Amino acid sequence: MTAAKRIRRDIIETVIAAGRGHIAPAFSLVEILLVLYNDILNVHPDRVDDPDRDRLILSKGHGCLALYAVLARQDFFPVEELQRFCREEGILGGHPEHRKIPGVEATTGALGHGLSIGLGMALAARLEERSFRVFVIVGDGECNEGSIWEAALSAAKHGLDNLIVLVDYNKMQSYGAVDDVVGLEPFAEKWRAFGFAVHEADMEHPEVLRQVLLGLPFEPGRPNAVICHTIKGKGVSFVENNPAWHHRTRLSEAEIAALRAALAD
Repeated sequence: MTAAKRIRRDIIETVIAAGRGHIAPAFSLVEILLVLYNDILNVHPDRVDDPDRDRLILSKGHGCLALYAVLARQDFFPVEELQRFCREEGILGGHPEHRKIPGVEATTGALGHGLSIGLGMALAARLEERSFRVFVIVGDGECNEGSIWEAALSAAKHGLDNLIVLVDYNKMQSYGAVDDVVGLEPFAEKWRAFGFAVHEADMEHPEVLRQVLLGLPFEPGRPNAVICHTIKGKGVSFVENNPAWHHRTRLSEAEIAALRAALAD
Protein backbone atom coordinates (compact mmCIF):
# COMPACT_ATOMS: atom_id res chain seq x y z
CA MET A 1 0.00 0.00 0.00
CA THR A 2 1.35 3.43 -0.92
CA ALA A 3 1.78 6.03 1.81
CA ALA A 4 -1.03 8.16 0.33
CA LYS A 5 -3.44 5.22 0.16
CA ARG A 6 -2.58 4.24 3.73
CA ILE A 7 -3.39 7.75 4.95
CA ARG A 8 -6.70 7.73 3.10
CA ARG A 9 -7.50 4.34 4.57
CA ASP A 10 -6.70 5.73 8.03
CA ILE A 11 -9.08 8.62 7.37
CA ILE A 12 -11.91 6.30 6.38
CA GLU A 13 -11.38 3.99 9.36
CA THR A 14 -11.39 7.05 11.63
CA VAL A 15 -14.70 8.24 10.19
CA ILE A 16 -16.19 4.76 10.50
CA ALA A 17 -15.20 4.60 14.17
CA ALA A 18 -16.52 8.08 14.95
CA GLY A 19 -19.60 7.98 12.76
CA ARG A 20 -18.79 11.36 11.29
CA GLY A 21 -16.11 13.44 9.63
CA HIS A 22 -15.01 15.60 6.71
CA ILE A 23 -13.82 13.05 4.17
CA ALA A 24 -13.39 14.82 0.82
CA PRO A 25 -11.63 17.94 2.22
CA ALA A 26 -9.15 15.66 3.97
CA PHE A 27 -8.48 13.52 0.91
CA SER A 28 -7.34 16.50 -1.18
CA LEU A 29 -4.71 17.37 1.45
CA VAL A 30 -2.96 14.02 1.65
CA GLU A 31 -0.17 14.49 -0.89
CA ILE A 32 0.53 18.04 0.30
CA LEU A 33 0.99 16.88 3.89
CA LEU A 34 3.10 13.87 2.93
CA VAL A 35 5.53 16.04 0.96
CA LEU A 36 5.79 18.49 3.84
CA TYR A 37 6.33 15.95 6.62
CA ASN A 38 8.51 13.56 4.65
CA ASP A 39 10.81 16.03 2.91
CA ILE A 40 10.41 19.67 3.91
CA LEU A 41 9.48 20.45 7.51
CA ASN A 42 12.09 20.67 10.23
CA VAL A 43 9.91 19.05 12.91
CA HIS A 44 10.35 16.01 15.12
CA PRO A 45 7.87 14.22 17.40
CA ASP A 46 10.43 14.11 20.21
CA ARG A 47 10.97 17.88 20.06
CA VAL A 48 7.50 19.35 19.57
CA ASP A 49 8.45 22.48 21.55
CA ASP A 50 11.81 23.07 19.88
CA PRO A 51 11.91 26.86 19.38
CA ASP A 52 13.71 26.41 16.06
CA ARG A 53 11.20 23.96 14.57
CA ASP A 54 9.27 24.84 11.44
CA ARG A 55 5.59 25.57 12.04
CA LEU A 56 2.68 24.18 10.02
CA ILE A 57 -0.79 25.64 10.42
CA LEU A 58 -3.76 23.88 8.83
CA SER A 59 -6.00 26.89 8.41
CA LYS A 60 -8.69 24.79 6.66
CA GLY A 61 -9.18 23.00 9.94
CA HIS A 62 -12.08 20.88 8.72
CA GLY A 63 -9.49 18.87 6.76
CA CYS A 64 -7.94 17.77 10.05
CA LEU A 65 -8.41 14.03 9.50
CA ALA A 66 -5.56 14.09 6.98
CA LEU A 67 -3.33 15.98 9.40
CA TYR A 68 -4.18 13.59 12.24
CA ALA A 69 -3.42 10.53 10.13
CA VAL A 70 -0.08 11.94 8.97
CA LEU A 71 0.91 13.02 12.49
CA ALA A 72 0.05 9.56 13.81
CA ARG A 73 2.11 7.85 11.11
CA GLN A 74 4.96 10.25 11.94
CA ASP A 75 4.80 9.11 15.61
CA PHE A 76 3.52 12.35 17.12
CA PHE A 77 0.93 10.22 18.89
CA PRO A 78 -0.16 6.56 18.69
CA VAL A 79 -2.06 5.48 15.58
CA GLU A 80 -4.65 3.95 17.90
CA GLU A 81 -5.68 7.47 18.93
CA LEU A 82 -7.40 7.84 15.55
CA GLN A 83 -10.05 5.39 16.75
CA ARG A 84 -10.97 7.83 19.54
CA PHE A 85 -11.65 10.73 17.13
CA CYS A 86 -14.48 12.92 18.48
CA ARG A 87 -14.80 10.83 21.64
CA GLU A 88 -14.66 12.25 25.15
CA GLU A 89 -11.69 10.06 26.08
CA GLY A 90 -9.67 11.06 23.01
CA ILE A 91 -7.52 14.07 22.14
CA LEU A 92 -8.68 14.46 18.52
CA GLY A 93 -11.61 16.78 17.91
CA GLY A 94 -13.46 17.80 14.79
CA HIS A 95 -10.96 20.63 14.31
CA PRO A 96 -7.28 20.83 15.37
CA GLU A 97 -6.51 22.06 18.89
CA HIS A 98 -3.16 23.53 19.90
CA ARG A 99 -1.62 22.30 23.19
CA LYS A 100 -3.95 19.31 23.17
CA ILE A 101 -2.67 17.46 20.10
CA PRO A 102 1.11 17.00 19.70
CA GLY A 103 2.29 18.60 16.48
CA VAL A 104 -0.68 20.96 16.07
CA GLU A 105 0.60 24.55 16.06
CA ALA A 106 -2.71 26.46 16.05
CA THR A 107 -6.35 25.88 16.87
CA THR A 108 -8.22 26.34 13.60
CA GLY A 109 -11.61 25.77 12.09
CA ALA A 110 -13.11 29.23 11.78
CA LEU A 111 -11.93 29.84 8.24
CA GLY A 112 -9.68 32.77 7.40
CA HIS A 113 -7.70 32.94 10.64
CA GLY A 114 -4.72 30.66 10.02
CA LEU A 115 -2.80 32.98 7.74
CA SER A 116 -2.95 35.82 10.27
CA ILE A 117 -1.66 33.47 12.97
CA GLY A 118 1.14 32.35 10.66
CA LEU A 119 1.96 35.96 9.87
CA GLY A 120 2.47 36.62 13.58
CA MET A 121 4.70 33.58 13.95
CA ALA A 122 6.81 34.61 10.95
CA LEU A 123 7.22 38.10 12.39
CA ALA A 124 8.21 36.59 15.74
CA ALA A 125 10.89 34.52 14.03
CA ARG A 126 12.39 37.71 12.62
CA LEU A 127 12.22 39.58 15.92
CA GLU A 128 13.80 36.66 17.79
CA GLU A 129 16.40 36.15 15.03
CA ARG A 130 15.36 32.55 14.51
CA SER A 131 15.53 30.66 11.24
CA PHE A 132 12.30 28.67 11.41
CA ARG A 133 9.75 28.86 8.61
CA VAL A 134 5.96 29.04 8.85
CA PHE A 135 3.79 27.03 6.44
CA VAL A 136 0.07 27.77 6.26
CA ILE A 137 -2.36 25.56 4.32
CA VAL A 138 -5.52 27.37 3.26
CA GLY A 139 -8.50 26.16 1.27
CA ASP A 140 -9.62 27.71 -1.98
CA GLY A 141 -13.09 28.44 -0.61
CA GLU A 142 -11.38 29.94 2.43
CA CYS A 143 -9.78 32.46 0.09
CA ASN A 144 -13.20 34.12 -0.17
CA GLU A 145 -12.45 35.50 3.31
CA GLY A 146 -11.22 39.08 3.42
CA SER A 147 -8.95 38.27 6.35
CA ILE A 148 -6.82 36.12 4.03
CA TRP A 149 -6.04 39.10 1.85
CA GLU A 150 -5.48 41.47 4.78
CA ALA A 151 -2.85 39.07 6.10
CA ALA A 152 -1.35 38.74 2.63
CA LEU A 153 -0.94 42.51 2.35
CA SER A 154 0.76 42.65 5.73
CA ALA A 155 3.08 39.73 4.90
CA ALA A 156 4.24 41.51 1.76
CA LYS A 157 4.70 44.79 3.61
CA HIS A 158 7.05 43.09 6.07
CA GLY A 159 8.85 41.07 3.39
CA LEU A 160 8.29 37.77 5.20
CA ASP A 161 10.12 35.32 2.99
CA ASN A 162 9.94 32.79 5.87
CA LEU A 163 6.14 32.56 5.37
CA ILE A 164 4.80 30.01 2.90
CA VAL A 165 1.13 29.78 1.92
CA LEU A 166 -0.04 26.56 0.28
CA VAL A 167 -3.50 26.70 -1.26
CA ASP A 168 -5.43 23.43 -1.50
CA TYR A 169 -7.00 24.41 -4.82
CA ASN A 170 -9.44 21.54 -5.32
CA LYS A 171 -11.94 23.94 -6.91
CA MET A 172 -14.87 22.69 -4.81
CA GLN A 173 -16.47 24.24 -1.74
CA SER A 174 -18.83 22.64 0.72
CA TYR A 175 -21.85 22.83 -1.55
CA GLY A 176 -20.56 23.45 -5.06
CA ALA A 177 -17.82 24.56 -7.42
CA VAL A 178 -15.63 27.50 -6.43
CA ASP A 179 -16.33 29.17 -9.77
CA ASP A 180 -20.06 29.04 -9.03
CA VAL A 181 -19.70 30.51 -5.54
CA VAL A 182 -17.00 33.19 -5.81
CA GLY A 183 -14.49 32.58 -8.59
CA LEU A 184 -10.81 33.07 -7.80
CA GLU A 185 -9.20 33.32 -11.20
CA PRO A 186 -6.78 34.70 -12.19
CA PHE A 187 -5.66 33.17 -8.91
CA ALA A 188 -1.87 33.16 -9.25
CA GLU A 189 -1.93 36.75 -10.46
CA LYS A 190 -3.95 37.79 -7.41
CA TRP A 191 -1.24 36.47 -5.09
CA ARG A 192 1.45 38.17 -7.18
CA ALA A 193 -0.48 41.43 -7.04
CA PHE A 194 -0.44 41.14 -3.24
CA GLY A 195 3.34 40.91 -3.28
CA PHE A 196 3.94 37.15 -3.16
CA ALA A 197 6.38 35.08 -5.14
CA VAL A 198 4.17 32.37 -6.63
CA HIS A 199 4.53 28.82 -7.94
CA GLU A 200 1.92 26.27 -8.97
CA ALA A 201 2.03 22.50 -8.48
CA ASP A 202 -0.07 19.75 -10.02
CA MET A 203 -0.57 17.32 -7.14
CA GLU A 204 -1.04 14.41 -9.52
CA HIS A 205 2.76 14.61 -9.42
CA PRO A 206 3.79 15.34 -5.79
CA GLU A 207 7.45 15.48 -6.81
CA VAL A 208 6.67 18.84 -8.42
CA LEU A 209 5.66 20.30 -5.05
CA ARG A 210 8.71 18.74 -3.41
CA GLN A 211 11.07 20.38 -5.89
CA VAL A 212 9.27 23.72 -5.63
CA LEU A 213 9.54 23.78 -1.83
CA LEU A 214 13.19 22.79 -1.88
CA GLY A 215 13.75 26.14 -3.59
CA LEU A 216 12.45 28.25 -0.69
CA PRO A 217 12.49 31.17 -0.41
CA PHE A 218 11.42 31.81 -3.98
CA GLU A 219 12.54 35.44 -3.91
CA PRO A 220 14.37 37.11 -1.00
CA GLY A 221 12.18 39.64 0.75
CA ARG A 222 8.87 38.33 -0.60
CA PRO A 223 6.41 35.90 1.03
CA ASN A 224 5.83 32.65 -0.83
CA ALA A 225 2.65 31.10 -2.23
CA VAL A 226 2.14 27.71 -3.86
CA ILE A 227 -1.15 26.99 -5.57
CA CYS A 228 -1.58 23.23 -5.29
CA HIS A 229 -3.95 21.84 -7.90
CA THR A 230 -5.72 19.02 -6.10
CA ILE A 231 -8.88 16.94 -6.44
CA LYS A 232 -11.49 17.07 -3.73
CA GLY A 233 -12.08 13.52 -2.55
CA LYS A 234 -9.03 12.26 -4.45
CA GLY A 235 -8.43 8.53 -4.34
CA VAL A 236 -12.00 7.22 -4.42
CA SER A 237 -13.83 7.72 -7.71
CA PHE A 238 -17.35 8.15 -6.28
CA VAL A 239 -16.08 10.67 -3.70
CA GLU A 240 -14.08 12.84 -6.11
CA ASN A 241 -15.68 16.23 -6.81
CA ASN A 242 -18.90 15.09 -5.14
CA PRO A 243 -20.28 17.69 -2.69
CA ALA A 244 -22.27 14.97 -0.92
CA TRP A 245 -19.00 13.69 0.54
CA HIS A 246 -17.81 17.01 2.00
CA HIS A 247 -18.95 15.81 5.43
CA ARG A 248 -20.64 12.50 6.16
CA THR A 249 -22.40 10.91 9.10
CA ARG A 250 -23.70 7.38 9.56
CA LEU A 251 -22.12 5.67 6.58
CA SER A 252 -24.10 2.69 5.35
CA GLU A 253 -22.59 -0.78 5.30
CA ALA A 254 -22.55 -0.65 1.50
CA GLU A 255 -20.69 2.68 1.52
CA ILE A 256 -18.17 1.36 4.03
CA ALA A 257 -17.54 -1.72 1.92
CA ALA A 258 -17.12 0.38 -1.23
CA LEU A 259 -14.68 2.76 0.46
CA ARG A 260 -12.60 -0.09 1.86
CA ALA A 261 -12.55 -1.81 -1.53
CA ALA A 262 -11.42 1.37 -3.28
CA LEU A 263 -8.53 1.74 -0.81
CA ALA A 264 -7.54 -1.90 -0.54
CA ASP A 265 -3.93 -3.07 -1.01
